[in-house]
Amino acid sequence: MNYQFDFHFLNGTLGPLWQGLKVTLQLALAANLMGLVLGFLLCLLTLNRWRLVRLPAQLFIEFFRCTPVLLQIVWFFYCVPMLFNVFVDPITMGVLALGLNLTAFNAEAYRAGVQAVPREHLDASVALGLGPLNRTLYVVLPQALRSALPVLMTNGIGILQQSALVAIVAVADLMYIGKSIATEAYRPLETYSLIALIYFALSLPIAQLVRLVERRQDAALER
Repeated sequence: MNYQFDFHFLNGTLGPLWQGLKVTLQLALAANLMGLVLGFLLCLLTLNRWRLVRLPAQLFIEFFRCTPVLLQIVWFFYCVPMLFNVFVDPITMGVLALGLNLTAFNAEAYRAGVQAVPREHLDASVALGLGPLNRTLYVVLPQALRSALPVLMTNGIGILQQSALVAIVAVADLMYIGKSIATEAYRPLETYSLIALIYFALSLPIAQLVRLVERRQDAALER
């Protein structure tokens, strides 16, 4: 192999890369916030006793879990404006596509957490006179969130990495900027290696935190 790595050309590209990184973080953070909130609400719908409420929620989850994220992104960017005459800025559309995908996966994580809530706790909350809303907010949600936290955090890492797919629809995120730099400089190995290191540096601390949370939960169960 005679290829010589040369990273010096990247010195003048730090500004654009930083702007792309900000877009990536904006997409990931907004999609995670959306997924955390809507995921729990969707979870409650899937657990509803009424079939008319439960089935559409389950269909939503299966659609987003069983179709490629790339296809979902392309569909939102091209099909939604054509079908519904709705035009929004690319970043908002990216957040919507990624956030709804994450909502489906988080709903399943929440569902497992909700089903792990001891029946005795629910009975005690009823005996204390808590209404359905207060039971959900103060009894179910805290315990479900604690049980589902490692999975939710792992899903968050996944959506950070999948946010790179919006580059295919010309959203100027980190991946898109990196692709442009690699094309202009004819240095794809150096450019994509740097992009990979950036994603790795963003994901690794969260992955380590997930392991820490899992160890603490395992230790709590052993007591």
